Amino acid sequence: MDQNLRHQIIDVLQLGKDLSLAALREDGFPQVTTVSYASDGLAIYFGCSAQSQKARNLARDQRVSLTVDLPYERWDDIRGLSLGGLAARLSDPDQILQVGRLFLDKFPALRGGFGLGEEETALFCVTPLVIALLDYRKGFGHVDLVEAGELET
Repeated sequence: MDQNLRHQIIDVLQLGKDLSLAALREDGFPQVTTVSYASDGLAIYFGCSAQSQKARNLARDQRVSLTVDLPYERWDDIRGLSLGGLAARLSDPDQILQVGRLFLDKFPALRGGFGLGEEETALFCVTPLVIALLDYRKGFGHVDLVEAGELET
């Protein structure tokens, strides 16, 4: 992938705070929820209750789609991304600690706690397989598409 494009994608991920996540329910319908997230490069992390519908959906089918939209004042400034990927639940204690630090860096107000006990929280990492970067600064509806093979470079 072009390094400038990679930088733009990471910039959107760093500037955004919430994303809309679509996971597949047992009946096949997508379920969309809003979650706060942290990222490290192209890896996107979010947490939810371990007993939630979202966690059950992802235990059954890891495929997700998500969007991140940045705030804007004029149409010409619209930026965001949508992506399809796989969401894997984290189980390694060291990785969970590292992701916790990412959240604390991005959301300092969490220093008082996440609001859920550690055993009640499920943390997930989304690995992108396809990314569409939306940037109206380059023209109305401008999208740069990056597919799985290009994400490795």
